[in-house]
Amino acid sequence: MAFLAAVGAASAEDDFPLTGDYTQNVPCKGDGTDAIEVRVKISPQKIDSHVAVCTFLDTKREGDRISAHVQCQFPRGPLMGDVIFKLRPDRSVEFIDRDKNYSAVLYRCPQ
Repeated sequence: MAFLAAVGAASAEDDFPLTGDYTQNVPCKGDGTDAIEVRVKISPQKIDSHVAVCTFLDTKREGDRISAHVQCQFPRGPLMGDVIFKLRPDRSVEFIDRDKNYSAVLYRCPQ
């Protein structure tokens, strides 16, 4: 499953550790010149990318890992799946789908 879904509910946006703007597999310049194909925006409700919009149906945090059950809306229709986000000390995030068909590193953009 190509990256990009949405993630579950949090009490406030600031409480959800993934909230922010990222680039996929390349460090974020954050100056508006990052290619649209690599931009990813994560909120407590969803992941938005050029590939799909995914909604978080359920999330569970265990230490530095967040497991999520998501529903992604692709041009050919919806797809449900499970993904794992691993928070890294440098504020980037490792992403992998449950079946290990797709993985990426998300680089947080400067604010």
